[in-house]
Order: sequence, then structure tokens, then C-alpha cells
Amino acid sequence: MNIDYLKNTTFFENSLLDFTYFVLILIIGLLLKRLFINYISKSIFNYLTKDSNDENFSDFKNDTIKPLNLFFNLSVLFLAFSQINFPSSWELAEKNKFGLKLFIDKAFSLIYIFSILKVILKIISYVGSLLLKKASKTENKMDDQLIPFAVEIIKILAIIFGLFIVLSNVFNVNITALATGLGIGGIAIAMASKESLENLLGSFTIFFDQPFTVGDIVTVGNITGSVEKVGFRSTRIRTFDKSLVSVPNKKMVDAELDNLGKRNVRRVKFYLGLTYDTQIDQIKKIVSEIEILIKSHKLTTDNCMVKFQEFGASSLDILIVYFVNSPNWEDLTNVKQEINFEIMNIVKSNNSDFAFPSTTVYLEK
Repeated sequence: MNIDYLKNTTFFENSLLDFTYFVLILIIGLLLKRLFINYISKSIFNYLTKDSNDENFSDFKNDTIKPLNLFFNLSVLFLAFSQINFPSSWELAEKNKFGLKLFIDKAFSLIYIFSILKVILKIISYVGSLLLKKASKTENKMDDQLIPFAVEIIKILAIIFGLFIVLSNVFNVNITALATGLGIGGIAIAMASKESLENLLGSFTIFFDQPFTVGDIVTVGNITGSVEKVGFRSTRIRTFDKSLVSVPNKKMVDAELDNLGKRNVRRVKFYLGLTYDTQIDQIKKIVSEIEILIKSHKLTTDNCMVKFQEFGASSLDILIVYFVNSPNWEDLTNVKQEINFEIMNIVKSNNSDFAFPSTTVYLEK
């Protein structure tokens, strides 16, 4: 009898039984949401990786919880609202005609597809991070550079595919006709985006020619730093003052590029200026002791040069050239510092001093 009462009692042309189903679905959905999200997240995580680390699963869940939450909420709302109908007395237009029903249906479909696409993009990012961790353990740097690039390509393809689904199912666009139109307009688009295409081709040239890889220290123009990422349009370089500079890939390919990371040794060249009151025997001893110092250092090669070269405007200039037997930038700076400290001791121990720009004025009586 209660069921008959619920069926026969109506509000806004919907029975109480319909509203009961509506409320029950919302309540059940609210109660099961956390369980559903945990189950789906765990299932996807187990499918992608055999890692049983709870911390890694927690990171994956935190990345996917928002899009999964949106997806589940929309699904519950769809099931709940499918139990009730708009009153015919409102005289709303049908879904195939412009009106409130059409707007709600299209908006819901758009958000629903967006939530699914968001989950897919999060999964792609997570898989990319897993592959990048594995690649970091290998000696080959090419995979460190290729994986982020491949992840970006897959993401773009997923977005394009999602866009086609939206155009086809939400806006009823003929995809075949659209593809034909894009083929005809492709030349115009290519002409309009000439520079972008050049940068894209530059990125492929970087991958195939491999003038550098992620982690290498390079100099392009007046920019020197470590390569962090190679993207579609630009390469990101972290300079030594910690700035992040984006250099167009076209410039990375066309400009003269010095890959400092490929050097087996690093050269150091500078002039040491002594005061003009330094005697010949002092200069010879300073030159000899500096040469012995450089050759005896554990990180320098035997190929060094220490010669008295110039009579400068205010100094006696000694040319010092040596090579640090390491491509590492920190090794270079540490060796330079150690040798410079010892050079100061050598100069002081030989009763000489460093010159600085000065002018002597003679007054005639």
C-alpha cells in the first residue's frame, strides 16, 4: 500500500516513488564514492605497475582523485536525474531543439568527457614519471630526454582525440568533412605558423642528431647552463645563476652550440700580473713553482704552460694555461680555487706582489 501511495502521489508531474529513487541514488552514491574511487585508483595503479608501495599509490591517488571524483559525481547525478522528468506544463523544447534541455544535455556531456580526458592525462603523466625514474638509473641520457617529449606527444594526441569526440557527440560536427577542410586549409595554417613548425622540426633534429642531451652543459649565444628539458617549441636551460631560459629549438639547431658536457678536459687561461719591481730571478722562480704546482695537482694534465709573456702598462704579465681533467663544472671551479690560493702563496713567498692599474708621474725641476 505504501508503494501504491508513492506511485499515486505526484509533485511536478513526478511521483513520490521517482523522487525516492532520486534521493536513494544520491545517498548511495555519496556513501560509495570513497570506496569507488579507492577501488578504481587501486585497479589502475596495479595495472600500470606491480609496485606495492603504499606511498607511491598515495601519490597516484592524489593525482587522480579530483578527475575521478568529478567523473563519479557526474555519473551519480546522471543516474539520479534520469529518474525524474521536467513537467510538461513548463513546455520546454525537446533535446534536439534549442532550449534548456538541449543546453543541460550538451553541458553535461561536455563536462563528462572532460572528466574522462582529465583522468587519462593524469594516467599518462604518472606513467611518464615512472618511465623517467627508470631512465634516470641508466647511463644513457637519451631516454631522459625522449620520455618527456613522448609524454607531451601522447598528451596532445589524447587532447585532439577528445576534441574530436566533443565535436562529434556534443556539437554534432561531421568529423570527415572537418578533416577534409583541415586538409585544404593545412597549407594556410602551415604558412601562418611557419616559425612554430620550424621549432617543431628543430626538436626532431635535436633528438635524431643528438648535439646534446638532458643534463649537458651547453653554450648557445650568450647563454650557458644545463639542459633541463627539450620540448616541442623550445629547450629549457638552467643557467648557473639558477634562471630558467627557454631557447627556441630553431636557434638550438641553427646557432653555434658549444656542448661543454662533451669535453674531456676544461681549459683555464689567464694572465698573472706582477709589480715592476719584481726581479728576474724572482720571476723565474715564480714561473717554475707555479708550473710544478699545476703539474702536481691530481685533477690537471701535464699539458700546461707558464711563461713570462708581456710587459704590461702597469704589470709584468705571466701567461698561465692548464687543463682540468674533468668535464664537471664543480671540479673546474674547485681546482681553479685551489691553484689560485697556492699561486698567492708562491707570489708572497718570493717577496713579490700582484700589480694593479697605476700611473707614475715624474715632475722635472
